[in-house]
Amino acid sequence: MTVNTKPLSDSVGAEVLDVDRDRLLHDDGLPDEVLELLDQHGVLVFRDLHLDDDTQVAFSRRLGKVEKLGRGDNAEIFRVTLDPAKNPAADYLKGTFDWHIDGMTDDIPIMATLLSAHDVATKGGDTEFASTYAAYEDLSDDERDRALATRVVHSFLAAQVLSHPNPSQEDIAFWSKRPPKTHPLVWRHQNGRRSLVLGATTDHVEGMDEAEGRAYLDELLERSTVPERVYRHEWAVGDLVIWDNRGVLHRATRYDPSSARDMHRTTIAGNEAVQ
Repeated sequence: MTVNTKPLSDSVGAEVLDVDRDRLLHDDGLPDEVLELLDQHGVLVFRDLHLDDDTQVAFSRRLGKVEKLGRGDNAEIFRVTLDPAKNPAADYLKGTFDWHIDGMTDDIPIMATLLSAHDVATKGGDTEFASTYAAYEDLSDDERDRALATRVVHSFLAAQVLSHPNPSQEDIAFWSKRPPKTHPLVWRHQNGRRSLVLGATTDHVEGMDEAEGRAYLDELLERSTVPERVYRHEWAVGDLVIWDNRGVLHRATRYDPSSARDMHRTTIAGNEAVQ
């Protein structure tokens, strides 16, 4: 390893030291090191990089296939803001206040997310992370057996209802257009690791009473995200954070929708289904 790091919590997160924008673009060994560190720590923090969109996209491409989220120049950039003038999907982003894993209604969830801070909220707007690898490892043998036998239905509707508690019938119909997806509760990864698949998209447990299943999932999520298992990143302009979407839950802390908070996101396409 040519990259120095320091841990940010006991179970998730590390700060990457001594890496500047030039290394992001020109160090031939850096991408493999970053991916190895990401697998090890779940979340990587780079401070004071102040990336422009071109540089963020270029570095993202060194890590894997970058998904295109928009049109025109830098279509790979998605702006995370609650200002609808900057992002027409701002209302949908209210769902980021709940613990979630991205892409749980897709056939193959994204591998990783890169988020850079262009402006920050004066209050709130931090991002919290919790390892779902650690959550699985924390289970007893009996709890693991139960989890391994459990399948969960995920839906976009379930996630949106959490952030829009009084939806109209039109809202429900629109959110329901995205079909639900059933996943095992335990993701058996290609590298041999295992993690829990939890968060806002969980709708119900197959074959279990609805209330019993909801209580089971809520209890696992609560245990997975107790404060001592969470890394909370307090953003400063110029920060870049990368997280492993396959093994990390995340959420934003609440902030004023009129805030100037403006994050630029790129996503690395996944290469494994939940199985």
